[in-house]
Amino acid sequence: MDTEKVLNYLEELFSEPACELKFNSRFELLVSVILSAQCTDKRVNMVTKELFKKYSTPKDFANLKQEELEKEIKSCGFYHNKAKNIISCSKDILERFNGKVPGNIDDLMTLAGVGKKTANVVYSVGFGGDAIAVDTHVFRVSNRLGVHSKNPLDCEKKLEEIIPKDKWSKVHHQLVLFGRYMCKAIKPNCKECELTGICEYYNERK
Repeated sequence: MDTEKVLNYLEELFSEPACELKFNSRFELLVSVILSAQCTDKRVNMVTKELFKKYSTPKDFANLKQEELEKEIKSCGFYHNKAKNIISCSKDILERFNGKVPGNIDDLMTLAGVGKKTANVVYSVGFGGDAIAVDTHVFRVSNRLGVHSKNPLDCEKKLEEIIPKDKWSKVHHQLVLFGRYMCKAIKPNCKECELTGICEYYNERK
């Protein structure tokens, strides 16, 4: 991947990228990211708009019955596991972290439903840390541009090697937006993209 060209183009397109999830606290961010697995941010925001009016703290969620939470989040998909994990995660935060979302990746990953991607997003967005969270958009775009990887963790490692650490979080958001609005999974907008000259995906299909 021509890192410099890609980063410069992403900067042109998205100079001030931001997480599109809506939240008012680090805990709400954590819940939103857990809900976003295999679901769009748009759908999550529709659900959490009402959800967070009723429940917004670890204590609120820890006191919920799984069936109650499932009804609230059903449209996000995989709602059985997500409800179970959010309640378990909330109890863990109360019992082990004094009711506060932990501020480092290792501790975050000890919480139910929190894998590396979720931990990276919360650490990056919630705490301003340096991290590249590899979701489906980042993984797809990276592979199309020549960063070949077997899985998200492998992709994360390879991106960390070629992108300056102080740009990890910003580039993560830029890649997400680029994948969401330009380099889509189906019918990517190659005609308007200025990276076709270095894009393996495009050139293999010419």
